Amino acid sequence: MRTKAVVVAAVLGAFVAADAYAQPLQISPPIARPPASIPKPAQKPKAQPKIQAKTETKAATKPEPKAAQRPIPKKSIEPKVAAPPAASAPSAFAPDTAPIAPFTAPEKPALDAPVTTKTTALQPQAPVAEQGDVAFGAYQRGYYLAAFKEATRRASEQGDPVAMTLLGDLYSNGYGVAKDEKKALAWFSLAADRGDKQAIFALAMARFAGRGGAQDLAEAAALLEKAAKLGHVAAAYNLALLYLEGQQVRQDVARAAELLRVAADAGSPEAQYALATLYKEGNGVPKDPAAAARLLGAAARAGNIAAEVEYAIALFNGTGTAKDENTAAAMFRKAAQKGNAVAQNRLARILATGRGLPADAAAAAKWHTIAKAGGVSDLWLEDWMQKIKDAERASGENAARLWLAHAKPAG
Repeated sequence: MRTKAVVVAAVLGAFVAADAYAQPLQISPPIARPPASIPKPAQKPKAQPKIQAKTETKAATKPEPKAAQRPIPKKSIEPKVAAPPAASAPSAFAPDTAPIAPFTAPEKPALDAPVTTKTTALQPQAPVAEQGDVAFGAYQRGYYLAAFKEATRRASEQGDPVAMTLLGDLYSNGYGVAKDEKKALAWFSLAADRGDKQAIFALAMARFAGRGGAQDLAEAAALLEKAAKLGHVAAAYNLALLYLEGQQVRQDVARAAELLRVAADAGSPEAQYALATLYKEGNGVPKDPAAAARLLGAAARAGNIAAEVEYAIALFNGTGTAKDENTAAAMFRKAAQKGNAVAQNRLARILATGRGLPADAAAAAKWHTIAKAGGVSDLWLEDWMQKIKDAERASGENAARLWLAHAKPAG
């Protein structure tokens, strides 16, 4: 079993060594892997106790007694306005339909102040009672104290697991209250015992990272399985990563593909990209370039930069989709400007050969220099650079230096 989670490795594919002016330009796809969302196993500090059995681990975080009998804490959750924490924990509320990354937390505005953009990561997964809209509406507008008060009322008076999960998220991130991972874990545990899939997912992520209590990878994997069965999209995606790598579960690429398909159909760009990788390689599913291209296109339109690069490669070569060098070149330029080194290299090739964009030696030299600084070398372009005019080469290298210094001129 490998110890690292799956990571995106966009490795430069081989180009043909022949003269690119004489033969069709080949843009081979990089070796692609799904992006990782499962937290890497963290080394526990010396004072932290060893991983215990499930019942002992929960006791370490001092949650309340069993759900049917335990009272809801009141005095321990009085609002305490705190300064925003340095880093936010992942949100418990990964929606079923919104194409977001499982671990992307919203930017936090000032405490209890309205925000100009909505936080899509915190939509409830299912309709809740009318009074539940008050808490979530306040949360999404950035009124965290109001959300806290309403969620506390619902949790205390009604035993509402959705409100409990919201309280866990507030404590986990320090939104409107002092950040307290142990209290967050206790609330997530209460809600998870009542079957809330958002809470089960949040509890799994806390166990993976060792937030609020001891790290417990086995329990975390079991919680992901439970949340995925309840239809939690991010849980299905993360569980698929475990099956791909054989972490905490027996390696099963076919099972991983099933889980990725569920999440991809629900609109997760990460799952779409990961499943496309399997279709490209014929790993766990029949090799299907057309299916891979469709999934890459969907993920690219949702803003997944790795998918943008690979979809552009598919378009340029006509692999699984209609050949379209012009659209591919535009996509390479877009990804290059975002800082993707592979796209920068491909764009340099295109500008050097005039395929998909007019030939521009200075611009090609610029993007080749930038790509090299990003770790992507290219022997063909190195040789080509020696054959262009000194003025074009100098212009490109100067433009690259400006770009790398964050003054990005057009080109």
